[in-house]
Amino acid sequence: MVTLDTDVLVVGAGPVGLLLAGELRAGGARVTVLERLTEPTTESRASILHARTMELLHARGLVERLGPPPDAGPGHFGGIPLDLAEAGDSPYAGQWKAPQTRLEAVLAKWAAGLGAEVRRGHTVTALVEAPDRVHVVATTPTGGRLRLGAAFVVGCDGEESAVRRLAGFAFPGAGPTKELLRADLAGVELRERRFERHADGVANARRGPDGVTRIMVHAFDRVPGDAKTPSFEEVCAVWAQVTGEDISGAEPVWLNAFHNARRQAARYRIGRVFLAGDAAHVQLPVGGQALNLGLQDAADLGGKLAAHLAGRAGEELLDTYHAVRHPVGARVLGNIEAQAQLLFGGPELDGVRTVLRELLGLAPARRHLAAMISGLDGGGPAVTGAGGPVVHGAPGPGAPGPNRQHTTHRRNPMGKLTGKTALVTGSSRGIGRATAIRLAREGALVAVHCSANRAAAGETVAAIEKEGGRAFAVLAELGAPGDVHELFLALERELKERTGATTLDILVNNAGVMGGVAPEELTPEAFDRLFAVNAKAPYFLVQRALRNLPDGGRIINISSGLTRVANPQEVAYAMTKGAIDQLTLHFAKHLGPRGITVNSVGPGITDNGSPVFDDPQAVAAMANYSVFGRVGETRDVADVVAFLAGDDSRWITGSYLDASGGTLLG
Repeated sequence: MVTLDTDVLVVGAGPVGLLLAGELRAGGARVTVLERLTEPTTESRASILHARTMELLHARGLVERLGPPPDAGPGHFGGIPLDLAEAGDSPYAGQWKAPQTRLEAVLAKWAAGLGAEVRRGHTVTALVEAPDRVHVVATTPTGGRLRLGAAFVVGCDGEESAVRRLAGFAFPGAGPTKELLRADLAGVELRERRFERHADGVANARRGPDGVTRIMVHAFDRVPGDAKTPSFEEVCAVWAQVTGEDISGAEPVWLNAFHNARRQAARYRIGRVFLAGDAAHVQLPVGGQALNLGLQDAADLGGKLAAHLAGRAGEELLDTYHAVRHPVGARVLGNIEAQAQLLFGGPELDGVRTVLRELLGLAPARRHLAAMISGLDGGGPAVTGAGGPVVHGAPGPGAPGPNRQHTTHRRNPMGKLTGKTALVTGSSRGIGRATAIRLAREGALVAVHCSANRAAAGETVAAIEKEGGRAFAVLAELGAPGDVHELFLALERELKERTGATTLDILVNNAGVMGGVAPEELTPEAFDRLFAVNAKAPYFLVQRALRNLPDGGRIINISSGLTRVANPQEVAYAMTKGAIDQLTLHFAKHLGPRGITVNSVGPGITDNGSPVFDDPQAVAAMANYSVFGRVGETRDVADVVAFLAGDDSRWITGSYLDASGGTLLG
């Protein structure tokens, strides 16, 4: 037996496995894909892409490679017409036709171009986890055996997943009670129908642009069989039973049977083994949600694994894959079960269908269901950033950051900063974290900088990705020799992997340290440290960023209200922020001819998550300084930064924007 080591072994070269392989390679991980089929499938299988998946593919440059796909029509919910274009603010609202054969071909070429190795004709037969790797044995096309050692294994090998079985994943759920027969037929003329209900069942027929007609038929009295590929005679008999039509003269191109079994892995991760796609969840493929759910699994997991392997995030980040994706899968399986009952239930559900049709006459109800199916709702799929991995680490979906705000937002995929890149220093917590999230919400690809706390930076990026944003972490200790050089080495490498260029459109100098001692107690060492981090580093970050900033770029420096009011405990800190204001003023004049704006933002008392803000009495006292009667929240400052980062602020430069909530008004 031959030994082959790799970082990640992906089992299954369907769309989910191939997208995962590309994500991992974009993040620098070595990837080997094992596929039991010797050739790509020629079966059409899934053929619908939804808005969130299209956004994912667009961000990776894959929509263009697909064609782009044609509009597949309005959609439905359980057979009741529902226009998915009402889903929300996405350029891809609706549903899009992309046969699985075409999608697989595009993803395979993309992954291979990034360096992923796909080995076909290999069937996994054994899997053993060791402390530092997973050992896998597979049979080869010639009947030999191949042993592979990988840091991680991901099962993307479908509902009969060998990885799931060999690794011992629990797979609870319900078995099938209803069956749907599908067939692609050539040489037949059938009128188009959309989940047409008959006395004995439900029938669907739609002719594609290639002249092939896809039919789907369900008979109320038919018990699901074991065969996944029914005979053509069976399909003809059931079609005749339900519709009274004879299709025996057609030429079968593809035959398939699906059922409404509903199962979901209890965990998506066991040690070094993960599941994605139908290996993690089995469901009726109604409306194309199964494929979209799996692709979004892959996009989420790929960035996390690559970031961990590259040392940009700790072990804890890998558990966030289950924490984020398992609830999403459960939600999708729930709406699919509801649709299965509506579609294939008999006359006993007519009253429910009538009520639902009435509800879908209301725009909010249509938008809610359309967004849920499309993955555009606030509780929908979380996905990673475009073109490569990102660092995650949030404790779970909806977890609040240090500013204790529980409001969940979804990024506008075509926001005012779409296509822009941003670096926010010191964005692992506080105002920096809120700023990074806010810029990502507007569409920017955000570099989340931290000086030491990788886990906290991972939490920031996880929060961004939970909303569908794009981000990655960079580590560099500011105030130390070589700090700016180290930061930009990491930044340019990551930008190149994700965008193909090193352009930085927005620089936010937020990182800083405070003094917090009486003037008599400040040491020369502490004084030097304050100026090294708060003044020297921002100066040379701006200087270095000028190589990357295009004309029309944005530089935003976080100053402080303490440059306007006295606090002797922070005299040296205030001096450093005064230096920041001077940096802003003079660089604004210097860079004006290039259309680059440079501005300062001066926060006041802002809840940055420090322990003092857990004291109600202290918070009440601090709130009195603001004319609004409250302490600032990090989002208050982040919104000001987002304004300065966009085109609306193009006529503002060299300014100090007071973001203190009126604490400087006296």
